[in-house]
This record gives sequence, structure tokens and C-alpha cells, in this order.
Amino acid sequence: MTTETTLRERREIDAVVEGKTLVDVFRRNAERFPDQPAIHWKEGELWKHLTWSQYRTRVVEAAAGFRSLGINAGDFVAIMAGNRPEHVVSDLAAIHAGGTGVTVYSTLTSEQVEYIATNCGAKVAVLEDLGYMKRWEEIKPNLPGLQWVVLLEGAENYSSSDWVISWDELLERGRAALQADPDLVENATKDILPETVATLIYTSGTTGVPKGVIITHRNVLWTAECVRRGADLPLNPRMVSYLPLAHIAERMSTHYEGIYLAGEVYYCPDMAEVLDYIQKARPQLFVAVPRVWEKFHARLLSRFDENEKKDLILKALAASIEFTRAEQEGKKIGFVAKAKHALFDRLVFSKVRAQLGMDEVVTAITAAAPISPDLIYFFQAIGIPLFELYGMSETTGPATSNRHGLNKIGTVGPALPGIEVRLGDDGEVLMRGGVITAGYWKLPEDSAETFDADGWLHSGDLGKIDEDGFLSIVGRKKEIIITAAGKNIAPAKLETMVKNHPLVSQACMIGDQRKFLSMLIALDGEEAPGFAAEHGLTYTDISSFVAEPAVQAEVRRIVDEANEHVSRVEQIKRFHVVPDEWTPDSGEITPSLKLKRRVVMEKYAEDIEALYDAED
Repeated sequence: MTTETTLRERREIDAVVEGKTLVDVFRRNAERFPDQPAIHWKEGELWKHLTWSQYRTRVVEAAAGFRSLGINAGDFVAIMAGNRPEHVVSDLAAIHAGGTGVTVYSTLTSEQVEYIATNCGAKVAVLEDLGYMKRWEEIKPNLPGLQWVVLLEGAENYSSSDWVISWDELLERGRAALQADPDLVENATKDILPETVATLIYTSGTTGVPKGVIITHRNVLWTAECVRRGADLPLNPRMVSYLPLAHIAERMSTHYEGIYLAGEVYYCPDMAEVLDYIQKARPQLFVAVPRVWEKFHARLLSRFDENEKKDLILKALAASIEFTRAEQEGKKIGFVAKAKHALFDRLVFSKVRAQLGMDEVVTAITAAAPISPDLIYFFQAIGIPLFELYGMSETTGPATSNRHGLNKIGTVGPALPGIEVRLGDDGEVLMRGGVITAGYWKLPEDSAETFDADGWLHSGDLGKIDEDGFLSIVGRKKEIIITAAGKNIAPAKLETMVKNHPLVSQACMIGDQRKFLSMLIALDGEEAPGFAAEHGLTYTDISSFVAEPAVQAEVRRIVDEANEHVSRVEQIKRFHVVPDEWTPDSGEITPSLKLKRRVVMEKYAEDIEALYDAED
């Protein structure tokens, strides 16, 4: 794509979003689609929803409630809750009150919550339940700016408190305030501009403290229009929200894109139930991180293995993967091959998609971490249009993506409409366009280091761009391993291959200034019992499970298979399976499932040294 085309697209998107804010788009939906369902959720076995008109009424009531609690222009409302209607209502209500909503990962410790609440100066916190409340109670003495907590569940336990109210009380206060001043919220939104802060997205903090990425209303709407064009999304699409709303991928794909396209969003509070929600919603846009796609893949293969038509399914799968690979390689595909592919799709894979609830998916996205190309081949072969997307919180989510008609499996695609992408002298990926955010909240030095004066974002990722403009990410600048022999190794490729096995949750390559590469491997506690049952083992806990010879042999096989796909100097010579699960709570990974290498290296220092003690 030429620079001229990119600049033309940018001007077109600029014109579409000029002068608009989320408030404007939200009001448009209520006026244009008043009776159309906007958000869905489940209470017990009963499905409920709000139409766009009802949704806006609820937001306005909550906004008036926030105004009664003292929220004004420039104030922040912290939200710590699962994927449920009150969460997004609170976020939009904060905006309509003149302030800004900030979602806090529910897995963070009290110390981490305190840092974020202090950094943004949260004046009100909306919390889901007593478990979250406990963490905030611990730090409240250190948060003089925190004046109120709105508790979605359990507020009756604080009936004598003068700083805790229930969600219902917030709405009641809002209705009373509106009765006294019907224009209260309308007047509060008059000063909101495209440059006003819509939210802060706090980065995962893999190398230090989290940084609050400043996302403006213009960023949100510009990115939403950019994605609409790139993915060719329909109006009023159905979506499922289940990833943390503190993560830019979920916030952009369902919350913001849902508003921009007047979609229907089904809120799933438990990721373990996402398949049930998919089957109910039959989404047209579905976004997941690689680990979710890996689990879907494992479950589908298990279903295929148990099906009485297993042989037909596996034959169809092999043929469809071969067909997809031929398409990718630009080979000429004959009439017979096309007819057989269409027949298998009609007889086999159309039923698979229907059973999954993905028979109406227009675009499926994998993002936030590297994924094995084999997984994408698998899903595209069964007719699910899965594409790899690349972006960051600092790009309001997406920047490049494969898509219909522009798809090279193994890359993260070309730039999305209106976005410039180039490589620095050292191979760093640089990006420019309306998706680029305004910097980091109260961190001017970090902002200057990442966002240059010419508008280029310095991503910290190393990449390659082919002759057709398709980008491949090869590693992180700060994560390159330099061996004792002086070889520069990017760990992401092999780690991704190892993690592609459902039994493996995380992998961390070791080898800086070492004679050879090694790896620490953490297993998936959800998959372990199933593996144990298949191999006649008794599963009690992950610690004893990893010591089983059959488990060690399986991990050895996984590593050996991955080693076959890299050069000799990139291969893993030794590995250690840790006796723990790596979770955001235990600290080895972030809430967005990114590896905290420094934490892992410190925690397992003795195990790492043991891998090299018997060097030969």
C-alpha cells in the first residue's frame, strides 16, 4: 500500500470522526435504534437485555449519581468488576458526568491497586463484591482522594458507613438529581471534546510499574472507524465480551466498537463459560488471545476423536488444511480440489461451526501475543475466518492485521487503513496515525521516549516488512537473548511453539551470556487432569504431576518437536518443568498473560543455575 493511499485513507477517517465524541455516538444509537437490544446478560437461567434507549437512560441516571458524589470534569472513577452491565454503564456514566472511567484488573494486589488509584487520583471506585472491597479497604487510608465506593454486591454490610453505597442507591441518587435538574448530565457533557481523555489503559508492567496510556475520544472513534473499514464489519454486529475490560483488546473490540457500530454485546462474567455465551450470541466479530484459541483447538480435536465419524472428519480436516496452505502459497487450485473442499465444508465443517456458535462469524481475531501459524491454518480450514492482528495499548489496540483478501499466515498483516508502519534503523516497529495515543498519564519522560515529536510511536518490538507490506514481529528489543557465543536470539518464536501444546501454559527461554539455551516450562492446571486420566495417572496437584515420567516425556517431545523448526543455535538443550502454575496472582505473568521475565528469572534462579551446572 502506497503512502499516498494511506494518507488519503487517513483524511477520510479524519473527516468521518471530526468533532465527535463517544457521547455523540452513544446518543445517536439511542435516537436511531431506540428499541434495538444493546447489551445482554444472564441472571440465573434468565437472559436479560437493555435496548439502546434503556441503556442510555441507565447511563444518564448513573452519571447524575456520580455528579451527586462529586464527580466533575477531570475526575476519575475506578472500576473493578467483571464483564457485566454495571461495568460498562459505570464507564460511560463517568464520561457523561464529565469525568473518566478507568478499569482496574481484578487480579491486582492491593499494592498495585493503590499505585493505579494514586496515579489517576480516583475519586470514586465501583467494585463488584466484598472480595474486591477487602483490597480497597486495606489501602483507603493511603488514598485521601478516594471519597466514595459504589459496591455492586454486599453494600448492606456497610450500612453504617458514610462512604459506601450500593449500585441501586447510586441510581436513586441520580434520578433524584435529574428530577431537581433535568439538564444536569446534558450540561456536564457540553465541554467534552475529541481531545478529552476517554479512559486510561494501564499497561501490564512487565518491566516495571504500570503506565496509564492516555486514550482520547478521538483515539477511540478514529480506531473504531479504522477497524470498521479494515475488517469490513456490518452495522449492529453481535459480540461476546469476556476478556478483562482493563485490556485494550476487549475494551476496543466490544465496548467501543460495539458503541460505534450499534452492536449487541453479550457480557460473560466467567471465561470458562464463554462457549455457552458464543452459542447463545452467535457473534459476527469474535476476538481472543492465543491461549483461548489453543483451548478451543484442543477441545475440538477431542470432540473429533470421540465422534463416530472420526475418520471422515480427520480426512476432511487434512484436505482442508492442505487446501488452505495451497491458497496461501499461491498455487493453482483445480476444479476437483475446490469441489471437494466445498463438499467437506457443507457436510462436516458447517456443522462444526454451528455447534460452536461460530457459524455467523464475519471476522475472528487473535491478538495480544504470538500464535502458532498451525492454529490459524486449522481454524481457517474449518471455515472460521481467523486473522492475526498486531497492536498495543499505545495504538488504542489495533495497528496491523490480516483480513479478507489481505492474508499471509505467519505475519501480523499489513497496516490497517490510515496507519503508517515502518522500521527504524535497528528494526524497531514504528507507527503513526490516528490510533496513536497521547502518551502516558503523569509520565512525561516515558512519553517522550516512546512517542517522538514527528508523531511516530516507538513500539519496542522488532519486525520485518516484506515486499507486500506485511509485517512480522520477531521479538522485543529488551528481550533479545545474546548467548556467550554472541548470537542474538529472539525467544518469542520457540516459546510460542512450545506453548501451542494445550498442556503447556507458559514457556520462558533462558540463555543470556550462556553457552546454550534452556527453558522453564509451566503446565496448565486445567489440562493436567485430562492428560493424567488419558495416561492412567492419578492427578492430585500440579507439583506431583510434573514429576511423573510420562509428563516429563511428553514435555521432552514437545520441546524436540519445536526444536525442529528453528536453527541449531536457537534450539533448547535443557528444560525444567516448574512445579507451579503461573498466574497473575502468583506474579509470573501479567493480567493480559504476558510473561514477566525478570520475576521468573529471580524466582527460579536456583533451578536455572542447576540447568547449567552440568554443562558439557
